[in-house]
Amino acid sequence: MSNPLDTDAGTELFKHYETEYQLVRADLTQKLDQINELSGEPRKAALSAAERALEETEELVGQMQMEKQNVPSSQRTGINRRIRDYKSDVDGYRRKLRTLAEDRSALFGGRYTDNPSGSSGDAQLEQRQQLLSGTDRLDRSTQRLKASQQLANETESIGANTLATLQQQRETIEHTTRVMYESEGYVDRSLKSIKGIARRMATNRIITIAIITVLVLLIFAVIFSKFK
Repeated sequence: MSNPLDTDAGTELFKHYETEYQLVRADLTQKLDQINELSGEPRKAALSAAERALEETEELVGQMQMEKQNVPSSQRTGINRRIRDYKSDVDGYRRKLRTLAEDRSALFGGRYTDNPSGSSGDAQLEQRQQLLSGTDRLDRSTQRLKASQQLANETESIGANTLATLQQQRETIEHTTRVMYESEGYVDRSLKSIKGIARRMATNRIITIAIITVLVLLIFAVIFSKFK
């Protein structure tokens, strides 16, 4: 039997197919087990239902086979092993269903004979079953396409939201960069103002010292002139 479902590997779509396969396989196993207990028309209906379920499992394995191309290469070894197991399971179910379908005594009950005159009715029944099977397969394929389209739409919506978030983050970064540049300009102007104030203070100090020196010289000159 195949490995348990690994929910950590593969793409979301691959996981979707794999989960659906597990459900359909369980339903197919149940149908095959019930066939042994039936005969006549109920057995025919059960065989037809099992055939449709088997075809659905084959389709899902084919979908997984195609979707594995989107799985990271580091995970493909496990994916390939699981797909091989699924194919082996499907082959086993196919053989079991063929064996059950070939049991004509159980299929036709007391009406079974070796008379080939009933082949026309059997052919019509088989054609009707094939038509029903084709219709069911079309319905299931449509449902899977809808599910895939919904998943694609959700992925697109997530991508759009991610792009919008990235755009907002970009605008925030650009605004922060502009604020930094403006702050650098303010700092440069502040430094220039401080340097200007420092130069003016130095100039004023020199002037003050010069005035005091002149005053001291004048005082000495006045004193000297009085004692002369």
